[in-house]
Amino acid sequence: MAGGASGPITVALVDDYDVVLAGVARILAPYEDRVRVVEIDTNRPVVEDVDIVLYDSFAQAEAGGDDLADVVANKHSGRVVIYTCTFHQHLIEDALARGANGYLSKTLTGRELVAALEAVHAGEVVVSRPPRSRATAGQDWPGRNEGLTEREAEVLALITQGRNNAEVAEITCLSPNTVKSYIRALYRKIGVTSRSQAVLWGVNHGFAPDHHHRIQSWRARPPTGRTR
Repeated sequence: MAGGASGPITVALVDDYDVVLAGVARILAPYEDRVRVVEIDTNRPVVEDVDIVLYDSFAQAEAGGDDLADVVANKHSGRVVIYTCTFHQHLIEDALARGANGYLSKTLTGRELVAALEAVHAGEVVVSRPPRSRATAGQDWPGRNEGLTEREAEVLALITQGRNNAEVAEITCLSPNTVKSYIRALYRKIGVTSRSQAVLWGVNHGFAPDHHHRIQSWRARPPTGRTR
């Protein structure tokens, strides 16, 4: 890998929403002498090495199963870090067991995030303390300008993707009743009364993914062997 002593650590961002990725990139921008966000062409397999893959969990299956395994297995990924607001012990343990090298909170400041990424690059396994609140540091998400919280936006994004309430609950690790509460709240904020209206609103306001499963770009040409 090219980062570290010879230059800034290279970081690839993984999420299907460009607005989310742009927010993370802005957080890291003041530290470009230490970390450099590399652009990934999502229409082609990943063919260049990166030091760290930062997997943003917004409206994604929570770093789970095949997605994480595919990133870890790709010979071009160095270390893999989950970037999330969802902290449950079983999720952390599962992510680490599947090969993740870090599980970082979105409440970290830019300076804290960069320090954590540097520690991961140096060989440490870094797990953030569970956040006391969901207040995120400089993040962005679809619907923010319309007054939606990040969690409300995530629920709406999943609904726009065609997920039912049970699937939304599973992905977000919320109870079904809590999901219903978020749905009622976001309906009020966007001025709709039905799921079909919410989906249409979501499509018209950036809640349809900009890329269909960005993770696909990491699935081509799996290595025959790997040294971590």
